[in-house]
Amino acid sequence: MKIIIGIIIFSLTILIHELGHFLLAKKNGIQVNEFCLGFGPTIIGKTIGETKYSLKLLPFGGACMMQGEDEDDPDNPRAFCNQSVWARIQVVLAGPIFNFILAFVLALIVVGCVGIDQPVIGSLYENGPAAEAGLKAGDRIISINGDNIVIYREIANAGLFYNTPELKIIYERAGEQKETIVNGIESQNSNEYYYGFRSSSGRSKVDPIKTIGYSFNEVGYWIRITLKSLGQLFTGKANVNDMQGPVGIVNTIGQTYERASQDGAFYIFINMVNIAILLTANLGVMNLLPIPALDGGRFVLLVIEGIRKKRFNPDIEGRINVIFFMLLLALMVYIMINDVIKLF
Repeated sequence: MKIIIGIIIFSLTILIHELGHFLLAKKNGIQVNEFCLGFGPTIIGKTIGETKYSLKLLPFGGACMMQGEDEDDPDNPRAFCNQSVWARIQVVLAGPIFNFILAFVLALIVVGCVGIDQPVIGSLYENGPAAEAGLKAGDRIISINGDNIVIYREIANAGLFYNTPELKIIYERAGEQKETIVNGIESQNSNEYYYGFRSSSGRSKVDPIKTIGYSFNEVGYWIRITLKSLGQLFTGKANVNDMQGPVGIVNTIGQTYERASQDGAFYIFINMVNIAILLTANLGVMNLLPIPALDGGRFVLLVIEGIRKKRFNPDIEGRINVIFFMLLLALMVYIMINDVIKLF
């Protein structure tokens, strides 16, 4: 059951991503040769019109294969390469945008069901930096280092978001705003600062309008988590071995399922939806990175093409995309092997 749920969640995020490309390609009259979920040999396939719809053996991936996507096809007016820059930009960006839309819909479900984790301190570690700075349980954190704080997890993850020796905190107590400085303690093991926040005051339901607003905040939070984690990767605070691939993600989903199962079906559902929000937001961000073979790399080239009023050589562009795709595939295989090793 854990593996099935993991595959369903993982497949959903990919399916929605590729559906974005597919729908915008169809909208712009582009010929789609195949729309598939998974990689490898085809298990089930059916051609409807000009498009083959198929399910592949390996459930970790998917594709929307368009005519003229990675090669020149001057004789086909419906080929991807022959469309306007704006039409191609729409198709390229649709995948990540659909991921963010899915994240928002799922966030609506979570916030609507269990409410929001208000940025109110539930408890502090005794003699920790936050307690030493005068903060108390019940204080509402308004801002940290000038950033408005909306949910408690931004406080709990201050070590990731800020990771500085000092936090300038504005908080509210009994209707009065106050200010303090929390002096963090540097951890020798994780290269992060410890600030002494322990727990929130719990979740609380909000009205429908606020539910929508907080759902946007929820998606924004997971996007920020992804960007901060990427920042650690590029600054050397994390490395490739800290990354998770499909196997590691399914394993994490399984562990979360086991913990949540002790509290009942409702908590299993909420935890699985939360993981789906993280995954789909993560997929959206990762695909927007300006790397050839990813949507972000294609978008950058299309913007440059629009400015130059001249297209790049499609054969050279296609070869570059294939090379980077193979490099990304090799990275994925390495991470997957790492995931399997960690299991044992």
